[in-house]
Amino acid sequence: MQFTLRQLEVLVAIIDHRGFSAAAEALGMGQSSVSHSLASLEKLSGGELVRRSSPATMTALGHELVSHARAVIAAARTLEAAMAIDRDTDTPPPVRLAIPPTAARSILPKMMLTWREHAPKIRVELFEGFDDEIRDWLDTGSVDAAILIDPDRPSPGAITIATDGFQAVLRADHPLAGEQEITLDDLLDDPILASAGGCEVHIEQMHRLAGLEFKPAQRIRDLSTLLSMVAAGLGVAIVPSLTASMLPDGLVLVPVFPRVVRALVFTGPDRRPWHPYVGLMRDILKEDRQAA
Repeated sequence: MQFTLRQLEVLVAIIDHRGFSAAAEALGMGQSSVSHSLASLEKLSGGELVRRSSPATMTALGHELVSHARAVIAAARTLEAAMAIDRDTDTPPPVRLAIPPTAARSILPKMMLTWREHAPKIRVELFEGFDDEIRDWLDTGSVDAAILIDPDRPSPGAITIATDGFQAVLRADHPLAGEQEITLDDLLDDPILASAGGCEVHIEQMHRLAGLEFKPAQRIRDLSTLLSMVAAGLGVAIVPSLTASMLPDGLVLVPVFPRVVRALVFTGPDRRPWHPYVGLMRDILKEDRQAA
């Protein structure tokens, strides 16, 4: 089978961008070239890979092949970066970094400035997503590095770059807003609005430790929507303390007992070689934390 890297990139781009025209724009190609590349790959693979619908969707064969295509593209990108570094080029390929929203707002700016200061050649391309998405992106090769929350299987080279606990987010006029610390029992009279973006497992753990049943009134995936609902008086929420950087006027954070702490881990993939710059980025963050 004589497929090309570009054909695999076309397949992945069509799936990720859910259409031919958007894939063509992302790849800097003409739409006819995208269609031709996909048709050639389908001829080689022996069947249709993408349904020509709006939005474009994978066939069963496409679904079977796309994860392998992502792995090949990721490996090629890592090889390209290693070759660029060896040639000491001024414009090496970017490092694709996935990061959850709370980390993006709170710790990412300092990380970016630290990398710029110590390794100005590194270019970082950001992908913001929820915890489950980020793990999948890293596994499939869509990104080169990630900030993971309490990963089950961290790569041997991974490092913890921050930890934070969980606090209740309340309206400033809530009766408990001025307390130094509250318990989950104190919130029993309020509807609990749960973040379904990755923090729910920690909130469930807090309820287990307190011997309480976890019964959220609503599950909201987007954190800004969650905060807006609290601000509107529709309930209270329990969020990571890093959310403080996103808090609008009129809301306050109050520490909650039982305490549960999560770890934010910077890592590359655990099933393939790291992008050469990912290890350097890790070392820079490690030295910066030690110096702090």
